[in-house]
Amino acid sequence: MAAYNADLAKFAAFDAQVVGISVDSIYSTTAWEKEIGPLEYALAADYWPHGEVAQKFGVFRDQGEFAGISERAVFLVDKNGKLAFSKIYPIEQLPETAELFGVLEQLK
Repeated sequence: MAAYNADLAKFAAFDAQVVGISVDSIYSTTAWEKEIGPLEYALAADYWPHGEVAQKFGVFRDQGEFAGISERAVFLVDKNGKLAFSKIYPIEQLPETAELFGVLEQLK
């Protein structure tokens, strides 16, 4: 998430906006923002009803290890509101912004 903060100007150059969505409580997000620093982009709450947006996108873990959280996923929506790119990453992997910029370049 800090990488998105650092690259906000690059996203803006593609006329793209970054929006995070978190199933965590405000207490959790406040705690990890203290660790990584404040976010300069919108962070939408998906806490109640818990994980409803993540469920609709098929990335909510409702069973097994880490039940109650979402997968680490990225979605790019084009200007027409169509899903142009989606990818689920291993929970321990931070998505590379370079990959997203490549997709945004193709969408130009």
